Amino acid sequence: MQKMTSAYANKLLRSLEEDKSFWTNKELTSCTYVAAVNEAPVIPEYDYKEVAATISAIDEKMATIKHAINLANATSLVQVGEQSMTIDTILVKMAQLNKRKTFLDELRKKLPKEREEPRYGARNASPEYRYINYDLDLIKSDYEAVSKTIMDMQMALDIYNQTVQFEVDI
Repeated sequence: MQKMTSAYANKLLRSLEEDKSFWTNKELTSCTYVAAVNEAPVIPEYDYKEVAATISAIDEKMATIKHAINLANATSLVQVGEQSMTIDTILVKMAQLNKRKTFLDELRKKLPKEREEPRYGARNASPEYRYINYDLDLIKSDYEAVSKTIMDMQMALDIYNQTVQFEVDI
């Protein structure tokens, strides 16, 4: 068993992904070779069993680390403001809030009254205007509240990822 933080575990996963990429690239470039008919071939060093076992071991280690991260995310409680939430709940809520923030951002940028472009083929048509159908101040206030909530969640996640350790069976 090894203790690690989420930040360390993710760095380790990136390193393992680089190792796996090395071995899969080595396999791809070494599993065949080309030789002319009248010359001695230069046969690259390649042992299928060794490469397959190495890639399998890397995959197993990555699966173990990802499982440990998922368990920690599903069971570790983090304080965000007045509320305690699991990491996986925070991640889901942050995604939801980011979508909402994007929509609120579009609403808060609209002018109370905008002239519509004339439709194709409409000649000498009377000008049309598009009006907002909401309280712009309320939208701005909600946007700021959602932004603050996302920031609070991100700060809680950052602290958790850098400080809280969990066990990984590697």
